Parts: sequence; structure tokens; C-alpha cells
Amino acid sequence: RDPGYSDPVARLAAMDRDGVQAEVLYSEVSAFRHFGLVKGDWKPISRAFTDHLTEFAAVDPDRLAVSYQVPIIDVDYAVSEVLRLADLGARSVHLPNFPSELGLPDYHDPVYDPLWAALSETDIAISHHLGNPPHLYKVFQRDPTPQCGIFTSLPALALAEVIAWWILTGTLERFPKLKIVFVEPSLYWVAGFLASLDRKAAGPYDFPGLELKPSEYFRRNMAVTFMDDEFGLRQRHELGVENILWSTDFPHPATTWPNSQAAVDRQFADVPASERELICAGNSSRLYGL
Repeated sequence: RDPGYSDPVARLAAMDRDGVQAEVLYSEVSAFRHFGLVKGDWKPISRAFTDHLTEFAAVDPDRLAVSYQVPIIDVDYAVSEVLRLADLGARSVHLPNFPSELGLPDYHDPVYDPLWAALSETDIAISHHLGNPPHLYKVFQRDPTPQCGIFTSLPALALAEVIAWWILTGTLERFPKLKIVFVEPSLYWVAGFLASLDRKAAGPYDFPGLELKPSEYFRRNMAVTFMDDEFGLRQRHELGVENILWSTDFPHPATTWPNSQAAVDRQFADVPASERELICAGNSSRLYGL
């Protein structure tokens, strides 16, 4: 394992070897799943975890941008943490994909309105990272393929629920300045899913509070990341060139590191230079202030 996994100086060196200028970083620990299990006051643990991540990024904050995990079990605390993180220069917070998994209301519930207002005010982006909903572990247990290929093909598609929940509940109509990034879902399915939502909204389905087509909310408020998806990249205009972010996924096994330049050259061989620049750099710069 490369020492850049846990050492920020080594991380910068690994990025240099790969030709990567800046990265948005995700902690390996899904802390928001655990704070509610702490007996006693969990808030000092949350702050210590956040402060540790801040120290990691402080080695070079222009190149290392952490997506901080903000607990949503206490919305007042979450708002105070967002404001504190904004003062520290934070660019992203990592929220649970499925709050119901934690026994909490879904994100359209007014209880979260102060949090969405704080994130809108501070211009901090929300990240929803690829993950496994609890029900998929039943597929894992049944999957007969040697590397659990059925199971591992499904988590990206589970993010469709999260996209639909934000859009179809009218939450993005109420908070038009929110920025939401879906991390590692790839591109191949997203444009078709958005087209299906547009058809529903134009047809017999009623979505009170929506003033735009679902795909228009996506283009205004959302972005998706990918590593290696030439098929999906060919759909970039249907999806929105300004809504796509390329990623290395370092240091996970699926990473393109240390051959990211070659991976990009192959995938973008037929993509105009201006669009390649947006997807590989410009969009991230705009979203995160890198």
C-alpha cells in the first residue's frame, strides 16, 4: 500500500507521480454510521475526527480538499459544524446516502432545512459517495459468482434513489443553491435515468413543487464522478459536460493511479480539448474552489 494512503506528504508525492494537481479526499471511515452508537457525548469525537482530517489537508490546502463527515443526528450541531468548517476553508461535506438507514427522516423533511440553508450560504458542496444499502448485502450472500460480480454491479445504481429523492421532492426547488456531487457512480446509466424522470414529470405523475424538468435540476445542482467509463463519456452532452468530474479513486484497488494520464488519453481520444479540460479540471475547480 502506498504511504500516501495515510501520510499527506507522501500523498502529494503520489499525486505528482500521477500528474494530478488537486484531489477531493474521502475518509475510509463512515463515521456518520457510528456517532449515534456512542454511549455518552459523541460530539467531542466528531470534532476530533474533523480536526484530524483538517490537519491532514493543512499540509497543502490548495491541493488537498477533504470531504468532511458531518453527523446529521443533531441538525443544530450539524449546522454549527458546517459554519465552523466554512471558517476552516472546507469545500465539501460527505452525508449519508440513506438517512433512513440510520433511523432518520429523509432529506425532504423540513427538519434539515437549517442545514441546507447553511450549506447554501457557505457554498460547501454535499457529497454522496458510492456505498452499499443494507438490502444489497442479501444479494452479496446469494451471489454465486467468484468475485461477487452481481453484488458489485449494483451499488452505483442505488444512487438513483438519492438523485430522485433530492429532485422529485422539490427540495432543490426550495434550495436552488445547493451543490450535490455523486461520487463513483460512473456515467453510463445516469442520462437514461434522468430521461425517465423527465417522462414521468411530463406524464401522469404529479410532483408538487417542481418548476423545472428533473434533468434541469440535475444540471443546475448536481455532478457525477467516474474513473473509466468510455461508454458513459459518449453520453456527456445528454448528461451535461459541466456536470461530470473525472476521478482517480486513489488509493483503492480500482484506481487508475499511477497511470491516470494514459487512462485519460485513452478515454478522451475523441473528446474536444475544451471538454476534456472541463471534465478533468475546470468543473472541479468551479465546484470546490480549487
